[in-house]
Amino acid sequence: MIKEKDILDLTHYGLNIYAHILQEYYPDEVVVQLSGKECNPAKNPFNGDKQTLKLINQNWVFNYSDLELPDFSGTPFDFAELHYKLSGSELLEKINNDLNLRIGEQHHFYSNRNLPNPVKTEDVKPVVHVPKFSYFDAPVSNIHPKETLSLVEAYNRIKSEKYSLITEQLRAIQMKDEARKFKASKFDYATFSGTFSKRNDKALLNHSGLLTIDFDHIPNLQQLKNQLLNDEYFETELLFVSPSGDGLKWVIPIDITEATHQIFFQAIANYIREVYQLEVDKSGKDVSRACFLPHDPEAHINPKYLNTKI
Repeated sequence: MIKEKDILDLTHYGLNIYAHILQEYYPDEVVVQLSGKECNPAKNPFNGDKQTLKLINQNWVFNYSDLELPDFSGTPFDFAELHYKLSGSELLEKINNDLNLRIGEQHHFYSNRNLPNPVKTEDVKPVVHVPKFSYFDAPVSNIHPKETLSLVEAYNRIKSEKYSLITEQLRAIQMKDEARKFKASKFDYATFSGTFSKRNDKALLNHSGLLTIDFDHIPNLQQLKNQLLNDEYFETELLFVSPSGDGLKWVIPIDITEATHQIFFQAIANYIREVYQLEVDKSGKDVSRACFLPHDPEAHINPKYLNTKI
């Protein structure tokens, strides 16, 4: 039996329920812009599409209200009931299916009495999918990938001595134009968001489910690094210092079945602006964005990928 708490645990306290429903009404727009524990006013399909819908995290549930309608308020499930015209267990089943939450599937499988040699669930290790993407040799003008790289392999190369010398050389260059040319000509790079036949958005073969956020000219890197690693809403897949030494590359997961790469980027950029008061490099909106690989012995990877077979 599906419970409301099970759904809330898998939908960021109900926020994904709103995002999924609002995307049905406004498929080409950024429907939810998160700012701390609340969202900027969104369009309300139940109030003439006016931008009056408020979503606020109250006691670990995103409840809704309307800036114009005093009696229009409730939980994510109340909002879903307005959209689906369902209630009770039928509504919970509909949300479970539409958001592909798969609640109850594992329990049903293991409770099948006809299974020979039943497996103890505590002995089953979760399968970790390691994202893969294209890797390119320098210079950046080379648009043809050399190989497909996994997130773990990229992490290992960044931590190794492979890029140590050129990273030191780049950081010793004082002139910005000279440094920019050196970086473009000497550094290998990856397209973390996917594999490509060539580096071009239209040549995407498979999206990796990753998005790279680029922070430039940060005065206190360690402080921001700690904040990102402890971010309440986004899980860090990979985090490392940029080649210049004064920025960070933050690689996080996105679900492109829920929204496009570009919509995710804009929503996350808005979130960072509100929460961290920082602007991010807008080139991250491009799926084929090139990310140079430097030397960073203190690079961080999500621990779930460690000791994982590639």
